[in-house]
Amino acid sequence: MDWLNTAINRFSETLTDTFLSIEIWRIIVAGAILIITFAVRKILVNSVLLLMKKITAKSKQTLDDELVNAVDPPARLLIFTAGLFFAVRVLGFEVTDESFLKHIIRSLIIYSVFWAIYRAAGIISRMFEKFTKKTQSALDDLLAPFVNKGIKAIVVIVSISVIAKEWKYDLGALLTGLGLGGLAFALAAQETLANLFGGLAIMLDKPFNVGDYIQCEGLEGTVEDIGFRSTRIRTPDQTLVTVPNSSIAKAQVTNCSRRNKRRVKFNLPVKYGTTAEQMEKLIKRVREMLTNHPDVHSDSVYVYLDGFGTDAYELLIIFFTKTTNYQEYLAIKEDVNLKLMYLMDEMGIEVAIPATSVYLENR
Repeated sequence: MDWLNTAINRFSETLTDTFLSIEIWRIIVAGAILIITFAVRKILVNSVLLLMKKITAKSKQTLDDELVNAVDPPARLLIFTAGLFFAVRVLGFEVTDESFLKHIIRSLIIYSVFWAIYRAAGIISRMFEKFTKKTQSALDDLLAPFVNKGIKAIVVIVSISVIAKEWKYDLGALLTGLGLGGLAFALAAQETLANLFGGLAIMLDKPFNVGDYIQCEGLEGTVEDIGFRSTRIRTPDQTLVTVPNSSIAKAQVTNCSRRNKRRVKFNLPVKYGTTAEQMEKLIKRVREMLTNHPDVHSDSVYVYLDGFGTDAYELLIIFFTKTTNYQEYLAIKEDVNLKLMYLMDEMGIEVAIPATSVYLENR
């Protein structure tokens, strides 16, 4: 058994050896604590969350389920921070109130708490959105994105302030002491303030809401989000364009979604050689066709012989569709055009084709 005693003695001596001035046994124990921490974090958090999800599943509300999911990642970070604290203590490092490691651990705890609050802020905004859907006012619908981002912005600012205070930094005194740098910062913030006030102007004037199709400064598309600084617009080719609110507030905005009908206007070229009687009958039948069309406003049909063009009689046709949906609008235009073709074929009238006459002179 001498070999066993020798092995034990050598192992004991190895444990008391040092690596980077830290005893080997302390490194082993600290590593074991971290491994146990990861295991406990996985088992404990999963078990607690599973139990909480079973409890919240019995209620009809979904907000409690969202709250459980919101605190999941911060809770895991908090458990890891606790394991890190004990591992550092085992390694022999001083964790006093003024030590660097204590500031690190406290900062992680503060970050975990505010991270949970930040994730829970989304639940508050969704509660507000559900409330706004029950009201008829469009103002609160525009206000909903601002409430969501406002709460999160406050949480971020407070968390940064608390963590800075943990590291003995006074943000107020720091900003006050910037002097000329503070002035430069204020000048640089002018654009941000302009965008913020532009966003407030959009909210108050309500030129458009999220989901509206607008045209602005050569840009058109569907509004996807109205933020503090900018508005995001999805163009017809599915490109997402971010426009500063200050630019939109000063620009002329056309809200296509708020029109209750869409206009169709075109000139129908009728071939020269068509008699006055044929033209009169054609105009009458086109008016009747458009007036009786189920998808056309009957009180706004205009069909007139507009003039004598270079190659044909110009028949002006104007009408308004009852729908504003673009695809349905195109379908109505197509139906009207086909009816015009059948009508002209029936009457033996031809559409004029632009032509050029060339005269050759013999000398």
